[in-house]
Amino acid sequence: MTQDGVIVGLDIGTTMVKVVVAQSENGRFNVIATGSAPGAGLRRGVIVDLNETAAAIQQAVAQAASKANIEINEVVVGLPANHVDIEKVAGLVSIENQNKQITNQDVVNVTRQALDTLALQDQRVVEFLPSEFIVDGFDGIKDPTDMIGVRLEVQGLAYLAPAKVVDSIKIAVQKAGLAIQSLVLAPIALAPAFLNDAEQDFGAILIDLAGGQSTASVVHDHKVKYMTVDYEGGIQVTKDISTVLGISIQDAESIKKKYGSADPFQASAQQQFYVDAVGLTDKKPVDEHYLSEIMAARYDQIFDRLGQQLQTIGADELPGGFLITGGNAATPGLLAKAQEHFGQNVQVAQPTQIGLRHPSFARALAYASHQAFQSNLAVQIKMVLMGEQVEPTAETAASTYHLVDQGKQGVIEAEGDDGVYADPEQEKSGMFSRMKKSLTSLFAEPDDNE
Repeated sequence: MTQDGVIVGLDIGTTMVKVVVAQSENGRFNVIATGSAPGAGLRRGVIVDLNETAAAIQQAVAQAASKANIEINEVVVGLPANHVDIEKVAGLVSIENQNKQITNQDVVNVTRQALDTLALQDQRVVEFLPSEFIVDGFDGIKDPTDMIGVRLEVQGLAYLAPAKVVDSIKIAVQKAGLAIQSLVLAPIALAPAFLNDAEQDFGAILIDLAGGQSTASVVHDHKVKYMTVDYEGGIQVTKDISTVLGISIQDAESIKKKYGSADPFQASAQQQFYVDAVGLTDKKPVDEHYLSEIMAARYDQIFDRLGQQLQTIGADELPGGFLITGGNAATPGLLAKAQEHFGQNVQVAQPTQIGLRHPSFARALAYASHQAFQSNLAVQIKMVLMGEQVEPTAETAASTYHLVDQGKQGVIEAEGDDGVYADPEQEKSGMFSRMKKSLTSLFAEPDDNE
C-alpha cells in the first residue's frame, strides 16, 4: 500500500527514535501504527553521527511500515528547541491584483518580506507564527485571505534554529531514504496536541522530559513565547544509578524501569532487589527507597534549574499551570516530584489514542497531528519556510560535532536580543535583567506602533 492519505511523525531522540503513522480524514485523526528503535548517533539531542542516526531512523520507520502495511517514503520531522532564538518581525506589501482581493500569494509575499528583515547568522527560520494581519489599517485579523484591500501587513514571531542542527537532521533523514514533508519545532507541535484552548490562550508551561535533555516552554496567546533547555534527562538518571550502585548501564536502565520511582516517599525501604555490582562475587541487595533517592536527586536538579529560568521571566505562575510529557513523564512518582517543585497545578500528559498510551510517543504523535490539522494559512507559511531552506550537504553539517559540549543549560531569548547559548556556570552580569526586559512585551497584545 502507498502512503497516500497517511501522515508519519518522526521523533529523533537521544535514547529512542519514535514513529507514529496516522490517517487523517474528514476531521478524524487515527493512529494506525507505531515504530521505535534505540537512539544512536545523538548527544544531548544533537546529531553527532549521521550514519548511526540514519540507521536508527530506518529501523523505526521499517517497523512502523510493516505494522501499517504501507510503504513509508515521507515524514514530518521534529526539531529540538536547542539554541533556538525567538524574534518579533513585521512585514508590509501592496496588493497588486486588479480587484484588490488578497490571495494566498499575497500572504506568501508579506511573510517573505517580514522574514527578510531578519539578520540571520548561520541560522534557519524554522517557524513563523503570525500575531495578526493588518489590512489597510484594520488590525486584529487572523487570516486576511479573500479580504479586499490595498495594503497588507503582518506581525508575528519567527523562530530561528542553528543551520548546522537543522541541516544535520535533514541529512540523516535523507540518508535513511526518506523525504521530508515538513519540519516542525517540538514545543510548537506539542502545545496544541496536549494543552486545551484556554490553557494556550491564558498561558501554561509545557515541560518535555526526554532521554537526553529536558525542555520547558511557555505558551501564551496560542504561541510558544519562551523556551529553556536543560541538557540532562532520563539518561543521566540511568547513569547516576549505574555509578552509585556500581552496575552496568544496561542493568541500571532495567532496574530503573522495574523498581524505580522519582518520589522517595512512595518507595519502600522494605522492598529489596539484587544487582550484580562490579567487584562483588555475590549479588548486592538494594532497597527501592534507596534507588528512589538516587533518581530523585537528579530530577530535583532538573526541576530546580528549569524553575529558576521560569521564575527569572515571571512565567512560573501562569493560570494554565504545568503539563509534563516525554518518555520520563511515565516514571512512577514523577507527578509528586514535579508538584513538590511547581505546586499542585501540575499534570502529566500522555497520548490517549488506543494502543498509544505512553508519553514517550508524545512528540511523534504531535508532529503528525500538527501536520494533519494545519489551517490553509499555516500551510502557506510553512511552504515559504520549507522553500527557503537551503538543501544541506554532509559538509555543512560536519561541524555539528562541536555543538554538544557547551554546558548543561541553554537559554532561548526573544525579541531580537542576543538570545544565545548561556552557560549557567559562567553567567554574565546583567544577563537575567536583559532576558526579563526582552520577554516583557511578548506577553502583551501587539499594537499599531510595533
